[in-house]
Amino acid sequence: MKSIQSALIPSSDADEQFRRLFSRLRALRPSDRPSFKTELNLLFDQLISENSSSSFTNENIRQEVCALLVHASRLVPHSQEHLVIKLCQLIHQLLNQLQVIVDEQTLDTLVSYCTRALRTCSLWTHAEILLALSSLVYGNGPRCQQYLPELLGQNGILLNYSDSCQTDIELCRSAVHCMANLCLGVPGHSYFEEPHKQICYTIFMQTLQSPKPPGVEEISFCTLLQSALKGMQYFLNGEKWRASPDQDLGCLLAVLKKFMFYGLPGINVEMPRVLYPAPLPQYETIPAAKTDPAQDMPSQQSKKRRSRGKGKKVRAEGGKGGQDEGDDEELRSGGGVGETRGEGPAGHPRLSAHLAPPLQPGVRTQFCPQWKKSSSDSDFSDPEGGMQSKLRLYHARVRQGALHCFLAVVKCVEKKVLYGYWSSFIPNAPGIGSPPSLTLLNIALKDPSPKARAGSLQVLSALLEGSRQFLSVAEDTGAPRQAFTPFSATLAASIRELHRCLLLALLAESSSQTLTQVIKCFAHLVSNAPYNRLKPGLLIPLWKQIRPYVRHRDVNVRVSSLTLLGALVSAQAPLPEVRLFLQQPGSAHGPPASGGSTPQGPHPPGWRHPGHGEPAVPGSGTEGTPEAPCWLLQLCVALVTQPREEPHSDSDAASSGSLEPSPVRLEALQVSGVRGRQARRALIMWPYVVCASPPGEGLLPSGSGVSTGVGPAQRTLSQGVVQFWSEVLTGPLIGALQNEQHLTLQTSACDTLSSVLPQAFSQLPDKTQVLCITVLLGLTYSENSLVKAAAVRALGVYILFPCLREDVMFVADTANAILTALDDRSPNVRAKAAWSLGNLTDTLIVNMEAVGLDFQEDISDMLLLKMLLSATQASADKDRVKSNAVRALGNLLHFLQPAHLSKPAFALPLQHAMRALTDTVRGDATMKVRWNACYALGNAFRNPGLPLGEYTPTMYAYSALSSAVTSCRNFKVRIKSAAALSVPASRERYGDTRQFAEVWSTLARALEHSGDTEDFLEYRYCTSLRSQLCHALLHLMTLCLSRDLPALAASLGSQSAPALRGFLVSYLGDGTLTPRHVVGDEDVAGQTETGNGLEVLGRALSRLKELEAEAVADGASALDTVRGFLEDVAKSSLP
Repeated sequence: MKSIQSALIPSSDADEQFRRLFSRLRALRPSDRPSFKTELNLLFDQLISENSSSSFTNENIRQEVCALLVHASRLVPHSQEHLVIKLCQLIHQLLNQLQVIVDEQTLDTLVSYCTRALRTCSLWTHAEILLALSSLVYGNGPRCQQYLPELLGQNGILLNYSDSCQTDIELCRSAVHCMANLCLGVPGHSYFEEPHKQICYTIFMQTLQSPKPPGVEEISFCTLLQSALKGMQYFLNGEKWRASPDQDLGCLLAVLKKFMFYGLPGINVEMPRVLYPAPLPQYETIPAAKTDPAQDMPSQQSKKRRSRGKGKKVRAEGGKGGQDEGDDEELRSGGGVGETRGEGPAGHPRLSAHLAPPLQPGVRTQFCPQWKKSSSDSDFSDPEGGMQSKLRLYHARVRQGALHCFLAVVKCVEKKVLYGYWSSFIPNAPGIGSPPSLTLLNIALKDPSPKARAGSLQVLSALLEGSRQFLSVAEDTGAPRQAFTPFSATLAASIRELHRCLLLALLAESSSQTLTQVIKCFAHLVSNAPYNRLKPGLLIPLWKQIRPYVRHRDVNVRVSSLTLLGALVSAQAPLPEVRLFLQQPGSAHGPPASGGSTPQGPHPPGWRHPGHGEPAVPGSGTEGTPEAPCWLLQLCVALVTQPREEPHSDSDAASSGSLEPSPVRLEALQVSGVRGRQARRALIMWPYVVCASPPGEGLLPSGSGVSTGVGPAQRTLSQGVVQFWSEVLTGPLIGALQNEQHLTLQTSACDTLSSVLPQAFSQLPDKTQVLCITVLLGLTYSENSLVKAAAVRALGVYILFPCLREDVMFVADTANAILTALDDRSPNVRAKAAWSLGNLTDTLIVNMEAVGLDFQEDISDMLLLKMLLSATQASADKDRVKSNAVRALGNLLHFLQPAHLSKPAFALPLQHAMRALTDTVRGDATMKVRWNACYALGNAFRNPGLPLGEYTPTMYAYSALSSAVTSCRNFKVRIKSAAALSVPASRERYGDTRQFAEVWSTLARALEHSGDTEDFLEYRYCTSLRSQLCHALLHLMTLCLSRDLPALAASLGSQSAPALRGFLVSYLGDGTLTPRHVVGDEDVAGQTETGNGLEVLGRALSRLKELEAEAVADGASALDTVRGFLEDVAKSSLP
């Protein structure tokens, strides 16, 4: 074992003293000497009294601490209860101060020691022993499996002490705290199983639902609640929520809602014991006014006394994994009570009141309750006030714990399940004339604790994130209904109320951390709300309010403000409100002034004033004309390229005059990219921003989306755009691409290079084109995964350029680079490579149709074989890789010629490729992957050289598609599988009579049950599905042989015939099944119009007429049935 001196470095006299004590304890050996117990007791006292946090700096300290504690446990027998207490205190202190998680051997030794002590020692020692035990099991829960029966089994130690009948509140708290640390999950380790998991949940719920025992101090009860809430949070973080009779989500949410408002001044509401999914909030009983325990103490005298000094800090008790650090700051500031939230922080002037339409000048302070605006010093300057502030602090910690627990609920419960409970936590109308329902917004506006306010906003952001599908139902553009209020109007009212309350919070908040959460919450709301279905007037007040925060002193506030601006620009455009504020005249100094709606007066410090210049933009016209650059783009360029005039905050003091911090510049680029995809001017602006950055700094994150396509290919390019790219590609961009010292800059440069439009690239000089291609091909072999992914993605863009896709050498070089990247260890690189491979195979198909056989012969057989093998292998990768791999497989199977198919080297890879597509269609991959696999099979069926009828793998493909078209719950997959089944152009390619009959009966059955779905959202694709199925059935009739007629007649003469006739008539006649009536994605709409359907029907009738001569007796009967059915359909379809 290494010497203790190797792990201890004396930095002061106190550290040297602690090191000597540490060494002395290690040197002690068990003895019967009378002085031994005294010496050991003295050493324990001295070690506990010392501060050891600064003495240990070596990485091996974990081993030294574990060895010391094991040695100390051997020195203290359980009969010496006083020393047992000292040892437990030392265990708790060392593990917490040094943040040590003990190893498995030490865990076994010390947990066994503590459990034996709990069995043998007196009751008065158990609270300290449990505290030490909780520190030992922290982060080691999965390793404590062997002790769970003793701790949590029948008559288990923790189970007995945490019982609701336990009278010793401190003992109960220690047991619950220990149980909470047991529930703390560790990544890579299994979570403990039933029944112990359910026991923990039950104990936590019983603790939270039990009332405060009589005679127990409020602070002690708060510590018990904190431990139970922390344990519930750890429990919920362990795995996804599984509803059961013993785990009711409504009961849990009711408990959390109760403690979200626990001890909040002015709110005393009796919550229901269960919350139910409902579109309206549940009734909350507001009893007669009760005296809040925090208000029992006399406070009139304290209000009269004013102390000029700061209130004393009260150090909060708590073990490892317990309370959050930094709560002393809340206590010192009165938990936010002393912050006048109507005024902005230093260095950041608050908006004028007339900015917000609902506000009136001079009434800004009405958003801050009187108890919130009192001086923090006045409340805590005497012993009574100090005790009151301490109680408020503990109440705030309970509320924070409930909010953290609620956030864990949001993360582990499915979104669609939580939607039913939204009304209990999100308001739908302002409370006027009656007490408002208690929601998260009440906490964000009224809680005196900044951490609690931030916690409520984090929960609200988590609820709003990904809620676009749910909120898309909201609508209030129509005339109001008098008889009832539809759910769409209720949801729209909730969105408006969220806007109103968050605007108030934006005006009133002074804590930078909480202000950041307010703006982030607004960004999530704007990104998901359907403003095109709501009455206008929500977005303009918001962007007017958010403007000054771009120059806030806090970096995080500036970044979140830019995020919100980006969300506003991309809020389901085009919206008149968005166009209005983007088209206003302005400059890089901020949004344009607009009459009385913009604050007057000088610009605040730190903002860029006119005269400092901004990048010249080719083609920019007079300000206010359509040719003038958008003010938002100018703002983003200024933030990225222009230095600050003075620091925004203390952290920026050393860098005055330098550029904005990287997060601000990155977000500015993100916003410029969003705007760039909506405005032609972005073709010039945002690439310039990237290249104008100083050498050595990367500005764009990998996969940021800033460099994606910026407009339709048919867009007319001015000569200025080509000239701009010529200058950039002969200047800073190439240097950035070759800068191996700054990998993020290389990644950004690759993203920039991939944004050039095909028309501009084709007009660049040949040497510039060759330089771009050469650099990108070289960067695909970079050792950095981000650079490699960006380079591979850029090649995937270039391979689609008309001026490059017919160059066989470029196609071959790109294919080899992509195939190499497809074997990379990084999933991100493989995903980008699969996307590029899909684009490359798309190019092969385009060239096959445009150039013909010459291009196909120029592609090496070995290269095609490598592509086929790599795509097949990638089809077994993760879904993000698989979705494009199957797309590439379909294109390759379509591209291969009979010369390839006849070679022995291709035989086995072809079988594996077909089997990969078939398995993907049948598998449990995401619907996007299965949709692409169905499309890929249809693409393969288009290859006339592929022997479909006699090729065994195609039999499995037909079977997989038949299964998908009838049983898949996703209608997009059904549509593409039906389309694939209608691709073969000849009867022989459908195989024998049995297989043809199987395909026919499958399509007929799918059409008959096309309205059956468990998910109502899929019903919007029902019309498109029926259209595709009708087309497929008619297509099969045009190819059928006389031996196929009995199978057709059997289905058309059965009970399903009327339903099939009705669908076909609708498809051919009145047009209700045509694609132009389909609501949903364009990519799943059918491609057959009514006229085409009638043409196919005519070919089917002609085919049946040809079969009259071949029909025998049985066949003639079947022929008559089929022909009679079609003629009936034709008569009903014609006007």
